[in-house]
Amino acid sequence: MAEPEFDRDLTDLPPDLRWRTWMRRIEAVLFASATPVPRDALARVVGRGASVDLLIDDLSADLEGRSFEVAQVADGWFLRTRPAYAATIRVASDVGGQGLDLNPFDVSVLAAIAYHQPITRDGLKDIFGKEVGRELIGRLHERNLIATGPRSPRRGAPYTFVTTDRFLAVFGLQSLRDLPDQEQLEDAGVVGPRP
Repeated sequence: MAEPEFDRDLTDLPPDLRWRTWMRRIEAVLFASATPVPRDALARVVGRGASVDLLIDDLSADLEGRSFEVAQVADGWFLRTRPAYAATIRVASDVGGQGLDLNPFDVSVLAAIAYHQPITRDGLKDIFGKEVGRELIGRLHERNLIATGPRSPRRGAPYTFVTTDRFLAVFGLQSLRDLPDQEQLEDAGVVGPRP
């Protein structure tokens, strides 16, 4: 049986119902996706010329006060549970395999990669004064928090590492521009003042 043609524009609906239907389509796509959904993919489920950004804004407002929210990462959006409900979920749900299990040094290495990317293992050694083990790099890579970055075209050039969109999502960032600057880190007591 052939599937009916997908009606993007919904011209048979009044404008307010058309807009609400487009919002619900975006909500459904974000709900079903395991990764952030880019603007161009969302634009395929709404009318030609409809503003995905305005639809996202209205959906976000519609979800105000709910247990989940629309979040932006890089050039895409996804639905996530609001942080206030993290303990509730851990108590009542089986989320055992979803924890990142990062220790403070792991987070420090992630931060160094984020601030200095693309960076080599030697570059990390310069920052920490010791080797950053392959096991740690492997764990961060397995958790999709880092990926291999660009390499110099010369033979035998070392691998570099960069952060991923998942890194941004896990740490609640839209882009690397949202990383705190040195002064913010000092104010929070995370790092000491520069010498």
